[in-house]
Amino acid sequence: MEKYIITIGRQFGSGGRAIGEKLAKKLGISFYDKELISLAAKESGISPEVFENVDEKAANSLLYSLSMGLYSFGSGFSAMGDLPVNDKLYILQHKIIKDIAEKESCVIVGRCADYILKDNENCVKIFFYADMVFRKREAVKKHGIDEARAEHIINKTDKSRANYYSFYSGQKWGMAENYDLCIDSSKLDEDKIVDLIADYTKIR
Repeated sequence: MEKYIITIGRQFGSGGRAIGEKLAKKLGISFYDKELISLAAKESGISPEVFENVDEKAANSLLYSLSMGLYSFGSGFSAMGDLPVNDKLYILQHKIIKDIAEKESCVIVGRCADYILKDNENCVKIFFYADMVFRKREAVKKHGIDEARAEHIINKTDKSRANYYSFYSGQKWGMAENYDLCIDSSKLDEDKIVDLIADYTKIR
């Protein structure tokens, strides 16, 4: 593929973000995670701190569902004033992800990117998972989480991501049929996983 987008869904503690960042560096392409918040803030004029508090969290309201028939993702956002901040951020990130996919090869982490780009033939959709022992160890080591609370935080974060994905996509988070590759990140070291995905992207 001349141009390709790699989307990454991940369980908390699976190392998906770190692998995605290494993959982008290996392939020499852009990497988008929290950068999407900055881009949404710049486009909307809303503080990045406000968006950070609701990032990858569903709005828990009916407004988004009602708005889906009213808002065109490519035609501006003048009617977004009454929507919850969560919905504003999703709509903005939806547009930004579509725009990025048209312009460049990149790696995008989370934010329903696999769903948003489901009709893009150049999109490689990946989901990372791992057993709880591995994820607890990673959460303590890489995120500085207290070991006694690690499993609770992992489950809470995964539930939040699953709710977000379900709310905005209507699909179940982590289901194999939504992805091209589902990888247990506890079975290989990060560099080998990066090489595996890079090779898959080339032969796809």
